[in-house]
Amino acid sequence: MSQPALRFYRHGRIVTLTGVDHHRTLLDLLREDLHCSGTKEGCGEGDCGACTVVLAEEQNGVLKFSAVNSCIRLAHSINAMALWTVEDLAQSDGTLHPVQQALVQCHASQCGFCTPGFAMSLFGLYQTLGKSDKDQPVTREQAQIALSGNLCRCTGYRPLLDAAQTMQKLPAQRINEAEILAALRSMAETLEATETAETAGSVNAASAYLAPTTLQKLLQDRKEHPKAQLVAGTTDVGLWINKLHMQFTQFLDVTRVRELRQIERYENHIAIGAAATLTNAFEVLCDERPQLAEFAQRFAGLPVRNAGTLGGNVANGSPIGDSMPLLIALGAHVILMRADQPSHRTLALEDFYTGYRKNRLLADEVVAWILVPRPRAGEVLRAYKVSKRREDDISAVCLSVQLHVEPADNGVVTHVSIGVGGVAATPVRARATEAALRGQVWNEANVRRAMEILRAEFAPISDMRASAEYRRLVLGNLLQRFWLESQGHACASLEQLDLQPIAAREIAL
Repeated sequence: MSQPALRFYRHGRIVTLTGVDHHRTLLDLLREDLHCSGTKEGCGEGDCGACTVVLAEEQNGVLKFSAVNSCIRLAHSINAMALWTVEDLAQSDGTLHPVQQALVQCHASQCGFCTPGFAMSLFGLYQTLGKSDKDQPVTREQAQIALSGNLCRCTGYRPLLDAAQTMQKLPAQRINEAEILAALRSMAETLEATETAETAGSVNAASAYLAPTTLQKLLQDRKEHPKAQLVAGTTDVGLWINKLHMQFTQFLDVTRVRELRQIERYENHIAIGAAATLTNAFEVLCDERPQLAEFAQRFAGLPVRNAGTLGGNVANGSPIGDSMPLLIALGAHVILMRADQPSHRTLALEDFYTGYRKNRLLADEVVAWILVPRPRAGEVLRAYKVSKRREDDISAVCLSVQLHVEPADNGVVTHVSIGVGGVAATPVRARATEAALRGQVWNEANVRRAMEILRAEFAPISDMRASAEYRRLVLGNLLQRFWLESQGHACASLEQLDLQPIAAREIAL
């Protein structure tokens, strides 16, 4: 199969590359083909952030900037986007960008290996703030979110956070957004013209990297190439390529499909397109349910959330994926689509999975939307993640609970749905525990009985993240934590502790 041309905007011009293998990661393209060695290779898994770059694309007529991990990003996925690496920040005369100058002033570089990644994450924050909050100082919390996907092995986080708060105070450095938007639109027109020619059959569509821009073309490509590996943000597929050395004849990228990038609100539900990023999807979910903000930030580091999609997370079906327990608790459904079919299939999310990383998708079918019911009056909802590392880590156990209690009926549970991850071959719904709570008074005795049922309902395995016994114990404890929080107890978790800043303490030596 042929390798399509790769075109992207960088450093004031459109770069055109041919013959780029469809397995090539963006990091390898930068370091080995374009000789841009400023972007570093650390973990090769999207965990450390040393390889961070910034991408921009048009969204509602303006540029949307996103910091992403280049080590697990396929090079062809940035077609028709704008790209910045650490080499692109300083001006042509050598004047440092405010991000770089702030890092220097705050002594925020130690060994220096991770510094390019930190600089690019801060550049992404700088550009984002430049659109909305330019007059507002960067808060410590904003800086921590922006840097959540970057690790510093020298433990230099304080000066890095200082730099984040300093960069906005320096003389501003603007980019020519009009010029970039014009370049992006020009490249998009070329892509659409090529797609039109393929649809008409006037060119050979046997490409190793298919990236349709419309839902109709995606479904047609899926019908004609049922064995092609579906990809979105490649936060999992990138690992398969880097760590397992897996090879694929052909990729089918869903991230350019306009319809599937949309998130639409209806009276009773939200329809989240399968190609919507995790960042955008959780932004909408948290807007409707603010109590999910902490969980959303712990889902993964920001670069992973910027690249990964909700549809990809759902379709991948990892038993330790964090979105599925939440969506199951919310009563979400998936819409599956095929070409030449007058109707689609709709499945409850918990019924979508058939085994370890297996689901009910047909060979020529795709996940198109995830439907999430909107909040009802009286809803009590929490989502909990337990992992060895607080941020940027995979769950050992994940538990989400949605509860409705009728106060007028002595506090009887009228509805409860519980989604669980990390305890079975698939994300699961705790039906036995739900049955034990439904119709019962929401009190401590009934909760303790439900805790034991929940611990016995599944047979988790022991692995590098946790033992089976630990998972069962934690599962019940999380239900107890939910009970305490529902009763208004303070300090039911570490997140609720208000620790006095170390600088204000008297430290006895």
